[in-house]
Amino acid sequence: MESAIDQLSRTARERGLTIAVAESLTSGLLASHVGKGESAGDWFSGGVVAYRMPVKTHLLGVPDGTDPCSPECATALADGVRALLTADIAVSTTGVGGPDPEDGHEPGTVYLGWATAEGSGAEHLQLDGGPEDVLAATVDRALRLLVRLAEDHDVAGSTAAAS
Repeated sequence: MESAIDQLSRTARERGLTIAVAESLTSGLLASHVGKGESAGDWFSGGVVAYRMPVKTHLLGVPDGTDPCSPECATALADGVRALLTADIAVSTTGVGGPDPEDGHEPGTVYLGWATAEGSGAEHLQLDGGPEDVLAATVDRALRLLVRLAEDHDVAGSTAAAS
């Protein structure tokens, strides 16, 4: 069975897509996985690790006062990195890895943001396990989201909404 990164690499190359990621929670783990894809230099525009709120705000356009563990933050991160790196598709990760709650959010509360030319949005995940488990599951789900977005992207350049 083809891995998610192999699917992403194949689909991006077949469709001439460029991919970008913005990471808070995963601190570069997602970009590291995406960069392992075949011929990543041809389709992976890059990633931004924006852990602190001032970086999210100033570099990626997250509005001041946005909860870093929210769908609004995840969406803004994806929109921001897509624009910054001029990519066709972008995905972001933000949330609480644990082991303790942060700002009223339970460990394992994760948001994946996505952005394409046609729109953007976020999905909520509630993941179980310790911090390493949460990070691994977040990267896995983000890769699968990238694959879905790439596969839904038609050759004319539009993308069906990620649902």
